[in-house]
Amino acid sequence: MRFITKAALLLSIAAIATSAQTTISSHASAQPEIKWGPAPPVFPAGAQMAVLQGDPSSNGVFTVRLRFPDGYKIAPHTHPTDENVTVISGTFKLAMGKTFDANGMTALTAGGFVTAPANMAHYAQAQGTTIVQVHAVGPFALTYVNPADTPKAVSR
Repeated sequence: MRFITKAALLLSIAAIATSAQTTISSHASAQPEIKWGPAPPVFPAGAQMAVLQGDPSSNGVFTVRLRFPDGYKIAPHTHPTDENVTVISGTFKLAMGKTFDANGMTALTAGGFVTAPANMAHYAQAQGTTIVQVHAVGPFALTYVNPADTPKAVSR
């Protein structure tokens, strides 16, 4: 009886695993070709962006990649929703706070992950060409702590 119970359990687990694999593979998409373009004008000039999932300008989940040149800085800013950032390549230095302080930054390398909570001021800088992936809930919005840091293309 014990053998039959164990066998039934193993078959059930295998069926669940097979079902999960089928579900995952039936919803997975082929690796998309990443199409880079200029980042929205709310970012300082020089950044590039590729949308991987969703629409950052609409309500709902989105995933984008941002590519920054060496030394690229993003002044202290906030977002209305949590911002989840994964470093794909390069070094992404960041810190929480309302004043840019290069000495207080943490350096994240490929595979590093951080969540900037909603409405929490933070800032960043790329060391070397750096690519990050941002996953959040839209619509995407970025508000600079100091309005003078807002790139001229988006100032009012």
